[in-house]
Amino acid sequence: MNKKLYVGGLPYSVTDEQLSELFEPHGTVESAKVITDRYTDRSRGFGFVEMSTQAEAEAAIQALNGTELEGRSLTVNVSKPREDHSRGGGGSRNRW
Repeated sequence: MNKKLYVGGLPYSVTDEQLSELFEPHGTVESAKVITDRYTDRSRGFGFVEMSTQAEAEAAIQALNGTELEGRSLTVNVSKPREDHSRGGGGSRNRW
């Protein structure tokens, strides 16, 4: 199992530090990042947390998945590997 967790349903006011504090009772948090919109810098309502061991990650999932934070239901599960979204061709080419 991966130690990196996806956390969905976050209130838009949550910071990286608050996300880390939410997971600290369940083990050592190596990193916590709330994902923000690149143009507005507002939270997108989800983030990622990396725990130091798989056991701590599993404990955090069991403890936090389905719980509420500021009126929003959290989804906590194992993060899937990021897919490569390469910007392929496209555009118009003149074909004479």
